[in-house]
Amino acid sequence: MPSLHQAYRANAPIVAELAAGAVVIRDDRLLLLHEPREDRWCLPKGHVDPGESLEAAAAREVREETGLDDVRLGVEVAEVSYRFYAPARGLNVHKTSVYFLGTSPAGVPALESTFDRFVWVTLEAALPMVPYVTDRTVLEGARRVLAGRR
Repeated sequence: MPSLHQAYRANAPIVAELAAGAVVIRDDRLLLLHEPREDRWCLPKGHVDPGESLEAAAAREVREETGLDDVRLGVEVAEVSYRFYAPARGLNVHKTSVYFLGTSPAGVPALESTFDRFVWVTLEAALPMVPYVTDRTVLEGARRVLAGRR
């Protein structure tokens, strides 16, 4: 499947974007969402609205993307930045995403239409499933936080 994003173009205008999300944990497993347009597994996250806190944006995005309204956010596990060219917009994007550790005690995800399925997997199983190094960085951050709690 073609990617919605391409390599950064040094001669194109650039915009900054801020996103927030969560590594949602339940029973020693974490939630991954499948995005069919790019055929990839990912963590729930999305744009921070003007005037919104990172924590509020993460909670809202997790709720919107997963349908889980019982997710409790904890500590920040990682901040990652990356850049890409968005051809549909004719712009480079420099995106910073902040992730929190979240817990969800119950409920079946009811996914937003941009996702077609979900899995609850161990952190070890999730690492090779996510295609981007930034997602693996987030998962490693979650591993460090969880190891500190034991």
